[in-house]
Amino acid sequence: MQTETSSILKTFEALKNVPDDQLEWLVANCTENTLQNGEAFTKPGDKLTGPHFILSGRLLLYLVQNGSRRDFATFGPGDVTGYLPYSRGMVATASSQAIGELHYLSFPTERIREMINDHFELTQALVHVMNNRVREFTALQQQNEKMMALGKLSAGLAHELNNPASAIVRDSVALIEHLRLEPQSLKKVIAIKMTAEQADGLNKELADLLAIKERPHLTLKEKTKREEELTDWLDEHEVENSYDIAETFVDFNFTVENLESFCNHIPSNYCSPVFSWISNLLIKERMVEDIQESSRRIADLVSSVKIFTHMDRGSDKQYADIHVGIRNTLTMLGYKVKKDNITIVEDYDETLPPVKAMIGELNQVWTNLIDNALDAMEPNGKGTLIIKTEREREFVQVFIIDNGPGIPEEIKTRIFDPFFTTKEMGKGTGMGLEVVLRIVQQHNGSIKVRSVPGKTEFIVCFPIDG
Repeated sequence: MQTETSSILKTFEALKNVPDDQLEWLVANCTENTLQNGEAFTKPGDKLTGPHFILSGRLLLYLVQNGSRRDFATFGPGDVTGYLPYSRGMVATASSQAIGELHYLSFPTERIREMINDHFELTQALVHVMNNRVREFTALQQQNEKMMALGKLSAGLAHELNNPASAIVRDSVALIEHLRLEPQSLKKVIAIKMTAEQADGLNKELADLLAIKERPHLTLKEKTKREEELTDWLDEHEVENSYDIAETFVDFNFTVENLESFCNHIPSNYCSPVFSWISNLLIKERMVEDIQESSRRIADLVSSVKIFTHMDRGSDKQYADIHVGIRNTLTMLGYKVKKDNITIVEDYDETLPPVKAMIGELNQVWTNLIDNALDAMEPNGKGTLIIKTEREREFVQVFIIDNGPGIPEEIKTRIFDPFFTTKEMGKGTGMGLEVVLRIVQQHNGSIKVRSVPGKTEFIVCFPIDG
């Protein structure tokens, strides 16, 4: 029976190069165990045992957060789980249970030292399993956190893109309808008898006025007064649709004096068709301007996404302005800032040189920290987020400060632990700050947190030259 079990272990990918005598020693010192479908294997806080070698059935790992279960890994025949040589993890962080009938071998953890001393190839194989597990878990963890970050941003990005896209559709439809009225306007314009000099003068007056791009911002009271003045003047000169025309003219900063100047180039009795033609021209100009502004907004958002994800660059460290990533993160989270009535205070040291970093990874840091700060302030219905950068010798420091309720003292030491979260299911994986810590450490940096009621401050510090 022992030889048969040793043969089964020989089919394990991780153990295929382990000498037979070491596998026989392993089997001789293992116990065979069976769990029925749904039976618990571990729960959070249990001391890790094993290693365990799964012969048949499956083992499901899952987390329970705020009453909801989230599955995240499955082990099957040929997999090794549990405590492994040189592992620093001593306690289970997740729950696990059998799927189907689970049959497995368990090696006594207290004899790991004997394995390390006397069975080199077996130990080496299990250490390799541990390294692969860490690497795969880290990659999965980072990918999951990227997807969470994308989820946080996608709703807001859809909202931000929807507004200008809807405006483009609305203005383009209105422009088409307006252009369909052109034949009627053209008939009235053709009937106007003007000299070439009058036409040139009128065109120059109009071109000079439209060339002024910095139009003064009028208050509602000032705008209403200007519209009344223009309407009165147009009525005196028997211009049809005087109120609508006046409203359009005010948007382009026309004054009574401008209308008087136009009149110098318009033959008598033709004020109405000429001003109607000018008004129609300005309406089309305004629609095109609105379409241009909406298109520019969409282009800026797409550019922000591209810069934020660093999708056009490699994953290696590069020199870049750290403030670009922070500003683009704020752009991506802009919907949440507006929704929660948050005031943003940006206090940047603009003399900071470009930093050598993995920009896409750092943007993930800013997203997690800023999003957490916004979540903290959300219950208050308002708040202030301060983002500050400064140079400290050969290091850059980034401060992200919110005036939310603060982090309770009893959980402050746990916020960087894997799977720890205080958010309800669907709002957090419990991996955000753990990923933040790992990315900062990849940059040879550190992250500190200071928190009291009414003020929480995260300080990210890493070397400028990478």
